[in-house]
Amino acid sequence: MNKVMLSKEELTSIKPGEAITLAAVIAIMAISILTVAVYKLFTSDEAVIKLPGGYQFTWG
Repeated sequence: MNKVMLSKEELTSIKPGEAITLAAVIAIMAISILTVAVYKLFTSDEAVIKLPGGYQFTWG
């Protein structure tokens, strides 16, 4: 793989916060989905939640 030096314009156009923002959005989405699943599990009289990987939670 050949390395190429970036110009000053290219160096100033790099925004380091983009990856952090994307990671924060993904984390908030995952937490919200889990919160809804747990809320539905505990507020219903009888519930079953099936997750990928063979995990299954049964309530009631």
